[in-house]
Amino acid sequence: MKRDFLFAYYQTPRGKLLKELEVAYLQRSITVGCQQTILQIGGLGWENEFIDCSLYQYFSVLDAKHLGSFQAPKIQAKSYALPIQSDSIDMIIVPHLLEFDAARFQTFRELERVLKPEGILLVMNFNPWSFWVWYQFLLDKRLANSWRGHFISRSRLFDWLKLLNFEVRNKTEFYLDCTTIKNGSDALNSFSFTSTAYAVKAIKRRFNPIPMTEVKTFVPRLVAANPLAATVEHHD
Repeated sequence: MKRDFLFAYYQTPRGKLLKELEVAYLQRSITVGCQQTILQIGGLGWENEFIDCSLYQYFSVLDAKHLGSFQAPKIQAKSYALPIQSDSIDMIIVPHLLEFDAARFQTFRELERVLKPEGILLVMNFNPWSFWVWYQFLLDKRLANSWRGHFISRSRLFDWLKLLNFEVRNKTEFYLDCTTIKNGSDALNSFSFTSTAYAVKAIKRRFNPIPMTEVKTFVPRLVAANPLAATVEHHD
């Protein structure tokens, strides 16, 4: 897992614009209470710009290299083997991590495991069809040499979410000067070639199967056609 491309991209003029849009998006999206647990997988270093760590005391950053804002509590661990209890996290934020993670699907399973039922998952990725991302990647050799990742399309991300029983609530596209949010079926069926990156908000659904009970064999009983007729006496 190597995210040097991400951090170098944030230093470019377009990357700085993307960062501003993502900060605003995360500020709007963090809607859980201050006493609920929020976990960010993959440190950025500027977490204090979108969350007040003194207010959200149960916010932590998990990163294999111990990256993240100095104000946020940190957990040094691998994303594909989270040292966290199952069904214990209310919200998970994954900012540009899966595309640099060689064990990304195992990481996805771990996210599902530790997230509470009805918990919120926020995933941010680069748009694999973005001209600007590929232009920056090919233009700057420094960025190209640091790339050890794999772009993830929205359709593939949606497939993973569906497989693990997540419900997509909305999708946000980040352009150079604005964001657009699409909900429901519009989020699933639309895509853009011009957005730089995208974010998906999903809810973990827990479907409890109804246990099958043993079916008892029904034995029919013979019943008189008119049982009341047998009690009626006829008098001449």
